[in-house]
Amino acid sequence: MQEEQPVKPANIANIVATNQGLLPLTMEIPVAKPLTAEQVEAFMAEGHIIVDTRSSPDFGSGHIPGAFHAHLSSPEFEQRVGWVTPLDTPLILVTNSEEEAQKAIYNLAFLALDGRVTGYLDDGMEAWMDAGKAMTTVPQMDVYSLRDRLSSNGLQVLDVREDDEYEDGHIEVAQNLSFKLIPTRLDTLGLNPEVPLAITCATGKRSSTAASMLLRQGFGELYNVTGGMAAWESADFDTVFGLEE
Repeated sequence: MQEEQPVKPANIANIVATNQGLLPLTMEIPVAKPLTAEQVEAFMAEGHIIVDTRSSPDFGSGHIPGAFHAHLSSPEFEQRVGWVTPLDTPLILVTNSEEEAQKAIYNLAFLALDGRVTGYLDDGMEAWMDAGKAMTTVPQMDVYSLRDRLSSNGLQVLDVREDDEYEDGHIEVAQNLSFKLIPTRLDTLGLNPEVPLAITCATGKRSSTAASMLLRQGFGELYNVTGGMAAWESADFDTVFGLEE
């Protein structure tokens, strides 16, 4: 279990700087610029990072290596981008459409993150695939397969919800660490990057975000648990309550 530790609001440094007048405040509706696959690849070589905003299954089926995942449909979309991406690093969006790209940059403006957006991948992953660029995947695992794997040959399980959610019911063998704390506290869990790891949350969105972060940290065989603990509990599988001592 993680120790009691408050998490700073997402992108707090830029928000404070904006409030102090040190960074310009966006006064107009921001617009994301379309980029070709070749331009995206060139920007990545300069240190720009990818934020993939598609659904967890879409992200899992194939995404740009090194991409962070933050589901655009989440009411916490912009906060999650602020929590997981390195401060001040330029961002490139991957979406399903130009309309979604504009919605994403508009939402990011609420946390003063829109100024970091270089643009979006025009025509999305279809353009990336057509250009013959590399992709990677995150397999999705349903709760029935997860239970079978746990009973047959074992599997590491990471629950990336908050403490109170974990306390209200979790898989017995699951270790708990909020996805927000993965950059700073992952090493306290003793997870083995060489051993298969299933990641769960409430419904499968935060766990997909966590999977994208863990891929960047060298974890190999990762599984996103589809439906998360909602699906586990609906299947009436064994659940334990409380926090580890």
